[in-house]
Amino acid sequence: MNKSNLIIFSALLMSLSIACSPKKTDKTLAVKPLHVTEPVQFDSDDPAIWVNPEDPAKSLVIGTDKDENGGLYVFDLKGKIIKDKTVKGLKRPNNVDVAYGLMLGGKKIDIAVTTERMTHKLRIFSLPDMTPIDNGGIPVFEGESGEMYRDLMGIALYTSPEGQIYAVTGRKTGPQDGSYLWQYLLEDSGSGKLKATLKRKFGKYSGKKEIEAIAVDNELGYIYYSDEQFGVRKYYADPAKGNEELALFAREGFTEDHEGISIYKTTDTTGYILVSDQSANQFKVYSREGSKDANDHPLITNIKVSTNQSDGSDIYSKPLNDDFKHGLFVAMSDNKTFQYYRWEDLAGKLLKVN
Repeated sequence: MNKSNLIIFSALLMSLSIACSPKKTDKTLAVKPLHVTEPVQFDSDDPAIWVNPEDPAKSLVIGTDKDENGGLYVFDLKGKIIKDKTVKGLKRPNNVDVAYGLMLGGKKIDIAVTTERMTHKLRIFSLPDMTPIDNGGIPVFEGESGEMYRDLMGIALYTSPEGQIYAVTGRKTGPQDGSYLWQYLLEDSGSGKLKATLKRKFGKYSGKKEIEAIAVDNELGYIYYSDEQFGVRKYYADPAKGNEELALFAREGFTEDHEGISIYKTTDTTGYILVSDQSANQFKVYSREGSKDANDHPLITNIKVSTNQSDGSDIYSKPLNDDFKHGLFVAMSDNKTFQYYRWEDLAGKLLKVN
């Protein structure tokens, strides 16, 4: 074979090799979780991370099992179900969040709060024991007409600089006039019982689908929520600062629904806002501190993940154990599980790692 024919033959072999090579798919490019939880019974939906202040390695993940006979499942950092802490028999619990240091009966306790959709109540449990402290549930959205206007979905807890704890609640549908979300102060009734006092109604709504995912940035004092198929809206977390919408971002590039929101904090004022692009099986990452100003949140990158149709998520930005030295990201997947990711695996070379 002469030199010219050899070159042509080599080129043909290379073309054949490329044509026969398997193409990289979204699944092969997706970041893999370190652990996947044991499955819940019915329908996993939303997780929250409780950090044990005495030993972070003994921290917990609480996840909702969204069914009319659902529950709050409690997992260890390997994803194993802790049966004696798991709560069953809740009426379609949707979302869950945690807060630290609620003053009740003369002592401070940590709490997990879930939205019980079928009863229109907040269910509240002390941590880490998961003992109910709500006297059977606290009703919210009282006085609203129509079942769907009281059909609880989203929950996020805001802790003020003074230590007051607020529950920011959303529902299946609501008015477009700026009162979709209701914010309640959780406090001792004066007799060691827990009560919720309505402090404000706020939040615009596009009318496109619904509002479920809500996240609070305690340090900076902001509330973010996903107006599905429209964008992410931002408000002050302190009711005294008013109901002005501060930002509307994440308007473009979503396949369908805007879902879970989580905030990775590199310092008290910097970091990243992760928003689930649910049908694309990825999270879009935005600047927490903004670029031009504090309310300008540009897109930084997209992170493909192994979760399928991820709805709820939560993140912790500091070390927990040898598995999670730079933070833990937990995301729901539609196979009844929650997936645990190391932050450094998600961050790659582009994002900062604590």
